Amino acid sequence: MSGKTTVLAFDFGASSGRAVKAVYDGAALSYEEVHRFENCPREKDGRLRWDFSALMDEVRTGLGKAGAVDSIGFDTWGVDFGLLGKNGTLLEDPVHYRDGRTAGMVEQALRTMDARTLYGATGNQIMAINTLFQLLAVKEQAPEVWRRAKRLLFMPDLFIHALCGAQVCERTIASTSQMQDARTGAWDRDVLAAYRIPERMFALSVPSGTVVGALENGAKVVAVAGHDTQCAVAALPTPVGHGACWGASWTRRCSRKRACGWAFPTNWGPMAA
Repeated sequence: MSGKTTVLAFDFGASSGRAVKAVYDGAALSYEEVHRFENCPREKDGRLRWDFSALMDEVRTGLGKAGAVDSIGFDTWGVDFGLLGKNGTLLEDPVHYRDGRTAGMVEQALRTMDARTLYGATGNQIMAINTLFQLLAVKEQAPEVWRRAKRLLFMPDLFIHALCGAQVCERTIASTSQMQDARTGAWDRDVLAAYRIPERMFALSVPSGTVVGALENGAKVVAVAGHDTQCAVAALPTPVGHGACWGASWTRRCSRKRACGWAFPTNWGPMAA
């Protein structure tokens, strides 16, 4: 590689976030934190929610502090999402995974598909916070929102949409949902059909590193490994594909028996696209 590349990474945690500007000159990587901010959920309309407009204000502040960059990307915690209406607008602030709306949803869902089958299909540890159970709560408790919802975007994809209008579903963040096939990375149609969740709700699935849009200043918007855990794995000093290959082969042997009993979670890796 010749020349210099400057990127801006937004890393969102459950209580704080940061914007990190990194420069690669072809030989060495240097980076600095240009902005740090709090992530403060709030009670609204009877639910604990993420304040998405406030978070977008922090994103814009981070962009301003960073100056000129070649590309930007986002990673966040898993499972949470926003629902868009037919005109692409956010119907309501995303609900926090710690909200109590999923109480009893796991037990209800497992009457439709047993735990071993669901785990074997998706590879996700079965937890009430997972996207599947949150969606079932929306269907049951907020039928008007469910009726109006045309698109689901996970949190990193929602930030991308708010910046450049793209609607995509990056695979690592989708793998936290309890609806993605752990072996292929596609949506598991048996799971979706069992719970009557239309596949059309989900945006085009893209691998980590896909350029999905651009800002007015020309900076590329990249769907990086959107789940913070897999994003961290991508930075490990190991051979390319090593961790993803190990996880995939281990899951094939164990997903239906020992892994399910141990509640061992498997997620789609950033190098597995």
